[in-house]
This record gives sequence, C-alpha cells and structure tokens, in this order.
Amino acid sequence: MPELLTTNYIMKKYLLIFSVLLSSAAFAQVDDMQAMLDSINGAEQANAGKQYSKAAFKTTRVVNFPSLETTGAKLLDFRIMHRFGEISSGFDNFFGLDGPAGIKLAFDYGINEWITVGIGRSSYDKMVDGNFKARLLRQTDDNKTPISITYQGVMNVILKKDPRASQGIDKYDMFTSRLAYSNSITIGRKFSDKLSLQLHGFHVHYNMVDKMEEKNDIFAAGISGRFKLTARMALTFEYAYRLNQYVPDKSVYQDPMAIGLDIETGGHVFQVHITNGYGINEVQFIPYSTSNIFKGQLRLGFNISRVFTIGKHEGSTW
Repeated sequence: MPELLTTNYIMKKYLLIFSVLLSSAAFAQVDDMQAMLDSINGAEQANAGKQYSKAAFKTTRVVNFPSLETTGAKLLDFRIMHRFGEISSGFDNFFGLDGPAGIKLAFDYGINEWITVGIGRSSYDKMVDGNFKARLLRQTDDNKTPISITYQGVMNVILKKDPRASQGIDKYDMFTSRLAYSNSITIGRKFSDKLSLQLHGFHVHYNMVDKMEEKNDIFAAGISGRFKLTARMALTFEYAYRLNQYVPDKSVYQDPMAIGLDIETGGHVFQVHITNGYGINEVQFIPYSTSNIFKGQLRLGFNISRVFTIGKHEGSTW
C-alpha cells in the first residue's frame, strides 16, 4: 500500500475537478462525474490505513473564508450567516444592530469525506450560489503528508432587479450578465491541538461590470487561523490582500478582514465576529468591502452551523 499519493495522481485529480467545475456542460456530464467520484473513492480505499489529522477547524468556514474542512460524509450542514450595520453608526442606529443587515442561508452536503457540494441564498444582491469543494491533499498524523490542500469553486447568480430597467436600460438583459464566479485554493496545517493556520489564493470573476474602468477579474492572497482556548471555544482570524484593485481609486474598497470567537455546543457551532465586510460570498466581500477599520467602521456578525445526518453515516471528520 503506497504511503503517499503520487504527484502525478494529485495533479490529475486537481485538473479533473477544476475542469468539471468550469465546464459549461458540467451538470450534463453525469458519467464523467461518476468516474471522478469512483477514482477518488478508490484512492480513499488505497489509503484506508492512514491516520489523518482531524478538526483543524470546527466548520467549513473560518468566518467568511473557506477552511480546510469539508462536510463529513452523508452530513448536511445548515448555516445561517448574519452581518449587522457598522458599529460606528452610533447609538441612534444601536451601533449597527438596527441595520442595514445582510443575511445568508446555506446548505452543504458531504458526498464523501473528500467532496462537498452546496447551495446558498444571500440577501446582498439577492444572490444565489452553488459551490463545490474538494480535498486535494490531506495532512496525516505521521507528518508524511505535512499539509492539507482544498479547492473551492462557486458560481453565483445575481437575482436583484436592475433599478435602471424602468428607464428602458437593463444591464441584466442577458442571463450571463448576472453570473459571477470565485475560485480559491486553501493550503494549511494543523500545527497542534490548539493552532491551525492557512494560506489562501482567491480569484473572483464578474461577467459584467458597471463601468469600463472596473475590473472583471480580482485576485487576492489571504491568511487565516484558529487558536483553541478551551475544549469548546477558539479564536479565529482572517485577512486578504487584494493583488489588484477593482477600481482605480484604492480608497473606495478595502481589504477584507475579520476576528471571531467559535463556540461549539454539541451539534451547533456558533461563531460571533467583528468584520469590515458586509457581503458574505467571496464575489462580494473580496472586491466590495467598503468599511475602513482604521476609521472604526466595523460590523458585528455571527454564523450558526447545524449538522444533520442524512442516510447511513460511518463517521465524520468533525
């Protein structure tokens, strides 16, 4: 039994996952998808004797950023994510609790321990998303595989109406104009029972932008981590540096960041945090975060994750 997946196998698996996600006919290629799943399941069986590092993070999200974790096999993760208004808005706005607020509801399902698929609905831009997340490499307890790597791809559809349509100008006259995509690679390691750190690479693409000077593609590099305080509580953080600007004026949009506290309560994970981002999807908070932390423009937010068992379940990484 080989102790490590070969580099050639890893590259083939990555390229196959990437091509399935980005292909416009991906949903029609049932046979190809099944072949991919069979291939990955075969790899799991070949490496069944390995002891993988578990629970680097307690959910599939740090705050907004994806974590190394996938949803466990045959598990359904239901998440409620909420962002209040800016704390700096003062007492009249109850320090942001009066809003304006953003909310997202999401369902993620673990096909197996390596692959998660999901859907979500965000109030910001009335956006609906479908996501695909896969482990490409997984850290082992013996450190023969010292890091974990996951890939996440998301397709987003903007459902809000164009406010200018009543004047005869509709920027969403074609469905493809409503589409936006994000791709991310997360590389991380669980250093100890207390400390886990991650590096992120993000790519965001909008099929259509409002003005000629705006960018269709945004790239960002990020870092995030988790430090366990007690058996059920942990501190988290995340920050992304935008490698190119969405608009020429750098002061308009800010780099996204967040600091949070995770509280595990049995089947729930409750995350409370402070962030400068109003949007919750990658295509929203990476290019569109406007709050400046140096001006005290921060928002209180929370995520609630509840996991349900669907079908026969033989174990979970959570």
